[in-house]
Amino acid sequence: MKAKKLTKETIGSLGVSDVKFPDFGPGDTIAVAQRIKEGDKERIQVFQGDVICVHKNGASSTFTVRKISANSVAVERIFPFYSPLIESIKFVKKGKVRRAKLYYIRERIGKAARLQEQILTKEQKEEMLQSGNENKAEEASL
Repeated sequence: MKAKKLTKETIGSLGVSDVKFPDFGPGDTIAVAQRIKEGDKERIQVFQGDVICVHKNGASSTFTVRKISANSVAVERIFPFYSPLIESIKFVKKGKVRRAKLYYIRERIGKAARLQEQILTKEQKEEMLQSGNENKAEEASL
């Protein structure tokens, strides 16, 4: 049997389905609602924190979210972007950062670990939401 010839682009797009998540990047604060199955029951758990990195690699794309929980204990979770367990992602606020990977936040504690918020006007927020919808429409047409 002869193997099928696939290009790198075709292999990279396998398993990639259309998701309706808002555009976010490093430094942004998001709330990820994930389905948790415990025995025969299923519930939705929300994990809200700062995005410290985004790995874009086709179907295996991931993003890391970090939050400070009780007693100042930091918790990081890596979410697969195309996971069927992710119910929704809610954009909370935009962070003002100058790097793509925010690993230096791990060593900081207290107020030094906070990210500065980028203030957006009402028009900028509406424009960002519209451009996000347009990008999704362009990707769906391809």
